[in-house]
Amino acid sequence: MTISKNSVNERAQLYNAVLNRLRRQGSTLPLAIISTFLLIGCNEDDGSSMIVPPTLPPTIEPIQSLAYTYGVRPFYLVNDMDESPLKDELLACKGQTPSKTDFSIAHRGAPLQFPEHTYDGYVASAQMGAGILECDVAFTNDGELVCRHAQNDLHTTTNIVATPLANQCSVPPIIDANGTLTNAADIECRTSDISVTDFKSLTGKMDAVNTQATSISAYMNATAPWRTDLYSQNGEVLTLKEHIALASSLGMKHTPELKEPVVTMPFNGYSLDTYRQQLIDTYKVAGVHTSDVYPQSFNLADIDYWINNEPNYANNAVYLIDDSNESAAGKIFDKNDPTTWKHSLAELKARGINIIAPATWLLVTSDGNGKLLPSAYALQAKANGLDILTWSLERSGPLKSGGGWYYSGLSDAINNDGDIMNVIDVLAQEVGVKGIFSDWPATVSYYANCKGLK
Repeated sequence: MTISKNSVNERAQLYNAVLNRLRRQGSTLPLAIISTFLLIGCNEDDGSSMIVPPTLPPTIEPIQSLAYTYGVRPFYLVNDMDESPLKDELLACKGQTPSKTDFSIAHRGAPLQFPEHTYDGYVASAQMGAGILECDVAFTNDGELVCRHAQNDLHTTTNIVATPLANQCSVPPIIDANGTLTNAADIECRTSDISVTDFKSLTGKMDAVNTQATSISAYMNATAPWRTDLYSQNGEVLTLKEHIALASSLGMKHTPELKEPVVTMPFNGYSLDTYRQQLIDTYKVAGVHTSDVYPQSFNLADIDYWINNEPNYANNAVYLIDDSNESAAGKIFDKNDPTTWKHSLAELKARGINIIAPATWLLVTSDGNGKLLPSAYALQAKANGLDILTWSLERSGPLKSGGGWYYSGLSDAINNDGDIMNVIDVLAQEVGVKGIFSDWPATVSYYANCKGLK
């Protein structure tokens, strides 16, 4: 498969599509931001930037700056904190003006309340002050890159099982003679099962299914009670090209994650290296500067490929880490025991990696009496000169019962929703992370604005 490069006119079409949609929604953006995205082209020979005059309509109405908002959640969280100097400091910022910050990274958009990787969720994350927007990248059967958290999650994140495209799924729903769904636990629909045109016909929904359901409607209607379907009415899904155009128009930086294929590679002649390169080439074609792109992967082979083949983009490459990919053979990962780590932090740095992004619980530990502290893993990362991002806040639901996987080993310090702010503070001030992924970016944006983190 080959990648077709956008022409100047195609960029103009993307411009107008984004602009018109934002006007319909009522959002306002700096014209200069959108124009800059369209004006930067790419020298196909060496990847350097050059100015390309776009073909645009003769008149384009100027628009004003995007209005940022925290909404109510950050205030709820601060009010819920136990009494402390940090709570007093955050309360004192309640009258501050919301602003964009790169410390706040939109994890799949704003999936606490919006369907993940949808237009509305992306725009909401920008309005909450997120400076960087994520696209988890998967591929369709005709080699187009699209935004989905996994290659095989269409059955949980879209309406595909309620459409004729369900018949193309790797494991389609089976309805018996009585109209009963008989295989709810086994359904699997992949981006590689369908074309990009098919993909664009789908509607995103909140990520959840009922694996005990006996009907399609019951299967789809499974949103967790602490989330909502209130903002699920549109659910427009995006290709990577559309995601880039939207993020650029919103003045946001980009962090695409190359998702691990579930199909055997090569797939119809489409190799892993082609996939790795196509992600980078899509940003080149769109004219996005290398400093504004943070390509991510859990797979060291992906990072190695970018280091060897796209060093300018690899400067910002992010190695994602949890216990699944960095546990030593035969060991259970312990954030305070280096003998359980697959690679030392010095080895990762020597490999050419500049940025790591461990899960939050890998970076924070507890003294056993409710005080949060940097873990040994975090301290060694800092000592070896690695920049650190982390993921993901606001993904666990109410924290009264401890917060689950994202707060592993922190149960003595996590017992109410306000404790999120304590976690952010330790990550920012003691671990020294450069940014935090969140399912509701306003929470991180509020903290960052209060602390003056840009």
